[in-house]
Amino acid sequence: MKPISLTRFLIEEQRELGRINSDLRLLIEVVSRACKAISIAVGKGALGGVLGSAHSENIQGEVQKKLDVLSNEILLEANEWGGHLAAIASEEMEHPHAIPHRYPKGEYLLLFDPLDGSSNIDVNISVGTIFSVLRCPDGVKEPTEADFLQPGTRQLAAGYAVYGPSTILVLTTGSGVHSFTLDREVGSFVLTERNLRIPVETQEFAINMSNIRHWEPPMKRYIEELLAGKTGPRGKNFNMRWVASMVADVHRIMTRGGIFIYPRDLKQPLTPGKLRLMYEANPMAFIVEQAGGAASTGEQRMLEVQPTSLHQRVPVFMGSKAEVERVSAYHREQQ
Repeated sequence: MKPISLTRFLIEEQRELGRINSDLRLLIEVVSRACKAISIAVGKGALGGVLGSAHSENIQGEVQKKLDVLSNEILLEANEWGGHLAAIASEEMEHPHAIPHRYPKGEYLLLFDPLDGSSNIDVNISVGTIFSVLRCPDGVKEPTEADFLQPGTRQLAAGYAVYGPSTILVLTTGSGVHSFTLDREVGSFVLTERNLRIPVETQEFAINMSNIRHWEPPMKRYIEELLAGKTGPRGKNFNMRWVASMVADVHRIMTRGGIFIYPRDLKQPLTPGKLRLMYEANPMAFIVEQAGGAASTGEQRMLEVQPTSLHQRVPVFMGSKAEVERVSAYHREQQ
């Protein structure tokens, strides 16, 4: 069977299945081209002079890597002029980025984490890009932060790219999840798996165990049950995996099951979580749900959270449905 390119796949989604329109199709293609450019930069590593710190901080107070800044610039430049967007928001920018007046404006809002897991860059471990597409509210000519504050249920498309041994783009437009692998020789993403499904049951979990002393009681209870293994209440052994890159950890769960957790903890009691709702948790939750999994804050479905700010943080539990439901139940019992 002849390989199906991302372009052909999206055209079929538009023309034959009517799931997306031409503007959304072109927007996804532009984002994918930016991901290819980021993949090249990541792949060059030290040869491209892109490793190390940029000696600056983003709005979260996190030290930026050179590749953080470069990836953000690549995504901005690629998406400014296409005519499909009303505005752009990024982890690396405090406020939404307006489309310059010299370019036409479209009906969509794009949010992204340009380089997730960038602390792994200098040690050559997989990193990635996460993106989310929303519709700009009707009648809005100059979008502000308030126009981005839509619950995850309103996402029209979401995806992530993993820059690892191969570059993989995982995408949903609300009708299942599909995986594309970058063919470096031809320079295009090729469909390699349709309708990814996350197993309901699992024996793997991903969490930063070094924070256990800061966790709340429901979180400790859940992990202690997993660590008790075959002789414990779960009656089976669990393995822990932790890459410290959300994209890499969630992609492993997408392919073989498991649960990814970044809970609220007492290390920073005034901060409700570590990961950002709008451009990390929501797009990943959309993808995970479309693949038959679940995503929660521990207290409610992730996609139903009403955002209050662009860089809002939330606790994250996502992956195999049975595990997410169990750990969420423990948290609800504490309320």
